[in-house]
Amino acid sequence: MASTHPIIVVEDDRFLRLIQVILDPATPTERLNAFTHFMAHDEPNFKGWCQRLRAGLGELYPAEVRLVADETDLQASLPGARVVVVESFAIGEKEIAAAGASLKIVQKYGTITSRIDAAACRRGGLNLLTLRRRANIATAEHAFALILALARKLTDTANMISITQLRSAGYSPTHFDRRQTPNGNWARIPRLRTLYGLQLGIAGLGEIGRELALRGAAFGMRIVYTQRHRLDVDVERRYQTNYCSFDELLASSDCISLHLPGGEGTRGIVGGRELSLLKPGAILINVSQPQLIDRASLIDALAAGRFGGLAMDTFYDEPGQAHDPLLGFRNVLITPHLAGSPRFNALQDFEELLIHIAQALQHE
Repeated sequence: MASTHPIIVVEDDRFLRLIQVILDPATPTERLNAFTHFMAHDEPNFKGWCQRLRAGLGELYPAEVRLVADETDLQASLPGARVVVVESFAIGEKEIAAAGASLKIVQKYGTITSRIDAAACRRGGLNLLTLRRRANIATAEHAFALILALARKLTDTANMISITQLRSAGYSPTHFDRRQTPNGNWARIPRLRTLYGLQLGIAGLGEIGRELALRGAAFGMRIVYTQRHRLDVDVERRYQTNYCSFDELLASSDCISLHLPGGEGTRGIVGGRELSLLKPGAILINVSQPQLIDRASLIDALAAGRFGGLAMDTFYDEPGQAHDPLLGFRNVLITPHLAGSPRFNALQDFEELLIHIAQALQHE
């Protein structure tokens, strides 16, 4: 029997499952409860939040949400769909034809539409919608906070305001003749870095990498990037960045931030050889997949003092262990998978996304 509710086809991403939770009354109770638990520390009344959002979505709620695991499943699920939401899957003539005349909206969960045929959407009279994701912005902010924390030695010096504390930490605080000189850095903290004029190397200029580039440029940093395919000149100009090889990026950058997808193709892409290329004092940031960096090689390089510092958000094991050897290095900063948080980033993203879809359907 044909569905009496609008059909929405959604790429089965863990966050995109929220669309099912919000819109589809047939969502399994186990999934609803899991998301309620996932949101609880920031939104303790997640079910109430869903109800409030549904009230403003008009004909979009209730809906039949079809989650699709791959592009073959996508093709098979499109007939009758009014909306398709994708993060990484391609949408082109074939997919639009499979959906038929019912399809009205193609929603990209993000802003980069390189895998969506915009011309085909226009020919089909489809609305192509995008979303600048708050979680991506937050992740870039977190990466930049880690860069600043290492460059300014914040983790080494936070709350150290006494001679005793500083000497216990291995520093040599002093008294300046303040009749003659300023008193800045009386603690004698060496090797502080100013980001202005330094080179920020971004491995993977995707959505988070681009957000990071905007922030680096605002600090007056020189930006370079690398990835499998060079971007168009207008994109490079927009983000004030230049393309180079991976080895060149590693060898020439003062700060390196990794924004590459996980998987076997990138596992250990930074190993002993790559770490040996880093400049003395260089800062390595990974708010992406921990497995991008070979762990044993990383420990060896840190022990040898090969570079200035490491910061990670996601760790090799979650949760980790308090005695992990990486925690023994003073120039290592690890946070417990905080970069995309708070949960309100996702909640506001999906509120914006669904309201815009509902408004677009009203004008069809």
